[in-house]
Amino acid sequence: MSAEVHPVHGVLLLDKPLGLSSSRALQHVRRMLGAAKAGHTGALDPLATGMLPLCFGEATKLAGALLGERKVYRAVCRLGQVTSTDDAEGAVIRESSPPRLDDAALAGVLREFVGCIDQVPPIYSALKQQGQPLYRRARRGEAVQAPSRQVEVHALRLLGRDDDDLTLEVECGAGFYVRALARDLGERLGCGGHLAALRRLWVAPFQERPMIGMDTLEQTLRRDGVAALRAQLRPIEDVMPWPRWTLSAADSLSIRQGRTLVAPPQAAPGPCLLLDADGRALAMAEVLAGQFRVRRGFHWGQGPG
Repeated sequence: MSAEVHPVHGVLLLDKPLGLSSSRALQHVRRMLGAAKAGHTGALDPLATGMLPLCFGEATKLAGALLGERKVYRAVCRLGQVTSTDDAEGAVIRESSPPRLDDAALAGVLREFVGCIDQVPPIYSALKQQGQPLYRRARRGEAVQAPSRQVEVHALRLLGRDDDDLTLEVECGAGFYVRALARDLGERLGCGGHLAALRRLWVAPFQERPMIGMDTLEQTLRRDGVAALRAQLRPIEDVMPWPRWTLSAADSLSIRQGRTLVAPPQAAPGPCLLLDADGRALAMAEVLAGQFRVRRGFHWGQGPG
């Protein structure tokens, strides 16, 4: 892999492999692409696999706009065992026999976790308290109490049962911890529980988009070179779900110079994507009081991507 970096732009939907942190996965792909700038839109634990949107170059400006989008997970919750980390990486600290519930009774319990609910995040999480991630304080043996916060669960479905393992599909919003769901579901059933396996199936707005595995990326680089690898990136114009408006050359110049434009009468209030006359992303904006108000502009340098 070359040490040279370039202004590579776009989004890659990585199928993150098991055992790799989101940060390490991002940096490995960044080096393969030779990208100067990179970020992701929502971390996955090393235990988890599945969709991890990686943003490069100007597309890193999308991260904040996409972090609050819906996500869907397939999770395996193991009842009867409580672990120190709420997942399979921790030590088992308590065991108990799960109750024998039929599917109808279990579905009733699951409905209690749907909607806007209060959730206490795991103490082994990246949330910061007193300026430090909770997991660092927990690893030092400090007494850590994560504050409860409100999260949203749009849907929670039972996909299957295998002894004490429940396979669930969870559709949720930002800030939700599936590990905490496994823990809390186990406590609700009186036996404890932890997250045994997790796969993120999609992140909005990429529901219908295919992921690409790390092995495939590495094979593409070896076989066809970095240009073929960069061709896997999706442009900003292709991934943003917002309404889009194509501006004239004169109006594009006005936006670049920081001026406010009057929006067309049919433009609904809310976020939108402004395109220049060539159809390239110009800015993330908001229609407010009949005007386009720029939130983040895109600045395209020379180079691949």
